[in-house]
Amino acid sequence: MEQEASEICLAAPPFPYFTECGRSVYQPGDRHPNRSNLGMFDLILVEKGRLFIGEEDRQWEVSAGGTLLLLPDRYHYAVRPCTEETSFVWIHFRALAEWGVRTDGDTAFVDRESHMSRYATAPYTMRLPQFGTLPGVPGSSGEGERLLRLQERSLSGAVWERQRLFEQLLRSLDLRGRDPSGSPAASVAERTERYIRAHYAKPLTGAALSEALHFHYNYLTRCMKRVNGLTPMEYLEECRLEQARLLLLRTESSVASVAEQVGFETAPYFSRRFSERFGVPPLKFRQRYTR
Repeated sequence: MEQEASEICLAAPPFPYFTECGRSVYQPGDRHPNRSNLGMFDLILVEKGRLFIGEEDRQWEVSAGGTLLLLPDRYHYAVRPCTEETSFVWIHFRALAEWGVRTDGDTAFVDRESHMSRYATAPYTMRLPQFGTLPGVPGSSGEGERLLRLQERSLSGAVWERQRLFEQLLRSLDLRGRDPSGSPAASVAERTERYIRAHYAKPLTGAALSEALHFHYNYLTRCMKRVNGLTPMEYLEECRLEQARLLLLRTESSVASVAEQVGFETAPYFSRRFSERFGVPPLKFRQRYTR
C-alpha cells in the first residue's frame, strides 16, 4: 500500500490540544467507519492486528506498533475488512495554529487552517509522520494507555494530566526531536533561527546571513526548509510580523514607528504584509484587541 513518506507540520504555540480518546477492537470482517470532514485530527495507535485505512487517494496497512494520523478535512474510509482481531487506541485532537502537509522532496510547509489569525506562526513547527511507528516496544501504546485510564476520571486534575500525556506523546512522535544531536541540517537551521531572532530588526539579506553564519545562502535555505518548512527570509518576515503584533498590542507607537522598529523599510509595505498575514490592517488589529 502507501509508501510515500509525508509529514504533518503544525506550528506552535498554540499547541494542539487533546479532546478525547478511546479503544476500538475489531473482529475479522469488521471495517473502520467511513467519514468525511471529521473536523479534528485522528491519531491511531495500533496495538494488535492490522488496520486497512484510506484517506482520499492514499491507502495504508497499519500493523501493531504503527501509527496513522488522519487529517480533519479529508475523506477516510476502510480499504478492506480486518483479517484478524485488531485493537487500536484512537486520539482526537485539534490544532488552533496553522498546519500543513509536507511530502518528501518537493512540498514544503503549506498553510491549511488558520482558526486564530491573532497568533503568528511561531518559531517552532512540529513534524509528525502521517504514517509511522510509535517509539518503544512494538504493540504498546504507552501514553495512549494512560490517557485511556485518565479518560474514565472526571476530576479536574485529570484534564491537565491528559493534556500533559498527550503532549508527551506528540513529542515522542515529533521528527524534529528524533534528529541526531549532530544532524547538520538541524544544527544549521537552529543557528539560523537564533541569528534571525537576535537581528530581525536589522536590514538582513541572504548575503548578510551567509556571511554571518559562514554557509552559502542556498545551503541555509535547504536546511531551514527541511527542518521547519520556511526559507530564512520567510522566517525573518514571520519574526518581524510577530514582534509588530506585540508592539501594536503593548505600546502606543504609530504604525510607521512599529514598522521601523521591526525592520520593515516602509510603512505601506509593512501594512500590506501585516494585513495579508493577520487579515486586518495594523490599526484595526490594535483597535480590535486593545479595547
